[in-house]
Amino acid sequence: MAAFVRGIEGEGPARDGPAAGRDASVTARDAVLPDGCMDLLWTRGRLLVAGPDTRPHIPDGVPGGWAGVRFYPGTAPAYLGVPADELRDRRVELTELWPAAEVRRLTARIDAAADPVAALEELALRRAAEAGPPDPLLGEVVAALDAGRPVAETADRLGLGARRLHRRSLAAFGYGPKTLARVLRLQRALALARDGVPFAETALRAGFADQAHLARDVRELAGAPLGELVGHR
Repeated sequence: MAAFVRGIEGEGPARDGPAAGRDASVTARDAVLPDGCMDLLWTRGRLLVAGPDTRPHIPDGVPGGWAGVRFYPGTAPAYLGVPADELRDRRVELTELWPAAEVRRLTARIDAAADPVAALEELALRRAAEAGPPDPLLGEVVAALDAGRPVAETADRLGLGARRLHRRSLAAFGYGPKTLARVLRLQRALALARDGVPFAETALRAGFADQAHLARDVRELAGAPLGELVGHR
């Protein structure tokens, strides 16, 4: 189960937070970018869920620290008990998905923990064990698309028709396989560019037709030129 989730933490804004007003200093480099993942987030007194993104999300300021557990693509719906497409581009209170009394109890436990990230990971792993392992086919979909395989080839190789793959992708990832492929390609490009790979070579290695294609896709999905995003993690 250790590969099912990973912990995240920080002192600044998370993927969402209390309506404390947006910090004027927040820029496109501070945006949360589409990555195919979903997050379970904690700020003191609250548990929230960040659904899968199709556009950049500029977070509100969060007073104090925050902690979160990030679910790899396709794994969160079984844990949360809700299809991913119902949470696409949304941030919701966990009380909208789970019984309020249970969420209050869990929130109080994490509030009192010395290490909120560890407490969240313990919660996630325990609930994940109860839910059972994610469908291994979903991991194969992610691996194939992240390797740059075409959607039609992926569907054929896995023995799924295009419509069936689309339906399963909506429920698991929050969007269809073509959008997931674009999101994963964006993340490949960002990783290459942040490692200092020239943009033209980044476009080629990440699977874009050319540098102009890279620039268009990055601006559409990330809301800013690649040059503004390099250096932000």
